[in-house]
Amino acid sequence: MPRTNLPLLALRGLAAAVAASALLACTTTGPSTSPGASTTPAQPKATFIRPAAGATLARYDGNRNKGLDIGGNAGDPVIASADGRVVFVGSQLRGYGNMVIVKHNETFLSAYAHNQSITVKENQIVRQGQKIAEMGRSDSDRVKLHFEIRKNGTAVDPEPYLSGKLR
Repeated sequence: MPRTNLPLLALRGLAAAVAASALLACTTTGPSTSPGASTTPAQPKATFIRPAAGATLARYDGNRNKGLDIGGNAGDPVIASADGRVVFVGSQLRGYGNMVIVKHNETFLSAYAHNQSITVKENQIVRQGQKIAEMGRSDSDRVKLHFEIRKNGTAVDPEPYLSGKLR
């Protein structure tokens, strides 16, 4: 009977589950209950900027592409689209390569995939425009950044958010 390293397999499975859960489970918490606090939940306010300077290779279509693919050269900077906290750094999600996920608030998070290298760590606070990675082709057929914005865990078209039409 072949010998397997079960603790290592379990750890890999757990890491993939954490990554998937970070992408899917960005949920809003209930209203504040502190004395004198408003009972209306705060409206999500996140202003996003384009995370890389290259040309758009593919747009969100809701089916095959859940985000925006941006072309460039290996090593080009990838910047945080908005202020937030890094909640995931890794390569456990198949099809995304080396990825960073930033949680901006209880409503929005953004994902940056196919990076060559990552310059931030989990739980690190990042500011809009701060370099978080370098563009690459990890788990991809060409050098590109795959960028997603997720609202309450669901992928949305990033372009209206990047243009300022939606917040």
